[in-house]
Amino acid sequence: MERSGSDQDRAIQPSNTIASTIAQSSASGGTESGVETGGDVGIREFDVVDQQDPEREMMGSQERVAPPPRLLIRYLYIGHFLARWGARMWEFSVALYFISLWPSSFLFAAIYGTVESASTALFGAVVGKWMDTSTYTKVLRIWLLTQNFSFFIAGGTVLELLFHSNLKSTNFVAFISLVILICFSGAIGVLSALAGSIMIEREWVVVISEGHPPETLTQMNSVVRRIDLICKLFAPVVSGFFVSFASLKASAVAFALWNFASVWLQYWLMSSVYSGIPALRENNRRRRQKIPSDGTEGRVATLEGGALHDEASVHGTEENSLMRRKMNLIMNSAFMVSWRTYLRQEVVLPGIALALLYFTVLSFGTLMIADLKWEGIPAYIIGIGRGISATIGIAATLIYPFLHSRISTLRTGLWSIWCQWTFLIMCIASIWVQNKHLSVSMLMGGVATSRLGLWMFDLSVTQLMQDNVPECDRGAVGGVQNSLQSALDLMSSVMGIIASDPRDFWKLSLVSFLVVTSAAILYCVHVYRVRKHLVHLEKLLIMVKWSSKSS
Repeated sequence: MERSGSDQDRAIQPSNTIASTIAQSSASGGTESGVETGGDVGIREFDVVDQQDPEREMMGSQERVAPPPRLLIRYLYIGHFLARWGARMWEFSVALYFISLWPSSFLFAAIYGTVESASTALFGAVVGKWMDTSTYTKVLRIWLLTQNFSFFIAGGTVLELLFHSNLKSTNFVAFISLVILICFSGAIGVLSALAGSIMIEREWVVVISEGHPPETLTQMNSVVRRIDLICKLFAPVVSGFFVSFASLKASAVAFALWNFASVWLQYWLMSSVYSGIPALRENNRRRRQKIPSDGTEGRVATLEGGALHDEASVHGTEENSLMRRKMNLIMNSAFMVSWRTYLRQEVVLPGIALALLYFTVLSFGTLMIADLKWEGIPAYIIGIGRGISATIGIAATLIYPFLHSRISTLRTGLWSIWCQWTFLIMCIASIWVQNKHLSVSMLMGGVATSRLGLWMFDLSVTQLMQDNVPECDRGAVGGVQNSLQSALDLMSSVMGIIASDPRDFWKLSLVSFLVVTSAAILYCVHVYRVRKHLVHLEKLLIMVKWSSKSS
């Protein structure tokens, strides 16, 4: 989906007045990456709605850009909260369900992680490209219905296995069939949640904030990420208390009922946001106009026509012609087109650096939760530890706007990723601690505190992409980014399958730490390419001289 004609030129032209004012007041080190400048897309979109109002035409440009209605923004946040709560409940609980079904091994938990990550890695880019060529209303319906009902089926299947705990010995084929159903329904739910995350985090917040100062986008990014982390905080705590003080069955029932009951409220909230914000409706109208002429049918027809021409003109090379057609279809598929779009972006290195952070077991994910459970840590303690981790992540969303306004997006990311690396040293040190309780405490503490740097880095890369990726490529780039993240998360699950003995968890921790180090170095390369330096050496020398004189 691409803009055409003067409409495209106007949409990408920055508002120089607003940009220069904001750039002078927000970043002490300048705006090296260019992300502090805003656009006049929102002004033009609101003008489409208000061009027949003579009183508004007489007002100043600042008054013409009406702020987003607060009630509708709250609806957006509440709907996002309900969707993320269900996804976070499943993310935490699935490890407990599988370790309960096979207590002596990570195998089932690792297999599920592999299926989930593989589905996102293979189809995430396709989902993103599909979103670029679909209307908001269509994406909204498919996202909410597919996510919630897939999770409902997964929860019901888990309940069936828990009620028939002897099925593994009495009917192994039925047992494996139900496990497969859990894996695939859960993976479909996660893939659907990906579509919702791309639409809200990378599309709607950008469209809503267009025409406003850059701080509006920064604030909305922080709130959306904070909502996700609040769900990451409280959903595991609630699930952990269900498991510890009621039963796994009660947890599965609560999860299934939540997804069945909340889907209707989610749809009403999100539909209200779409209907009530003119910028979203206008952007959706432009999407609808461009969908028939996006070139897809033309490309397929050209390929097919070219193939027929080859067959008609070259008579002894049917096999070669068939091979060329297959290669053309592959190279022009949504998957390959999305990857080519992603790789030509200026912010590809930060995106890869962020994706590398998913190749880790040093998070409160499936493998670490299973390891802690094997160590004998109660489920509610694990839930509380994950909640503390999310609380620190929430603090990161509060610190990020303050830091961003003073040192720019690019440098915020630089400081953030090295902050994460520093805290993870505690996890590596825990490997050589003999006291089990102290070792586990260091592991959980290092992971929890490292979230401060992780989530600020996540916000930095997200905003770099929002500011530097063209509107017509947002869905494709977002889909590929999530695919890459899932592919590396898949590799961590594969590591869990290869080293499925819980006693080998320390090896996985070492590999994870080395990957985080690689991500930090890769981001440094991008910063150096943009700024031609990493730190101000002259300022460091002044600080050293001042400290030596004061001492």
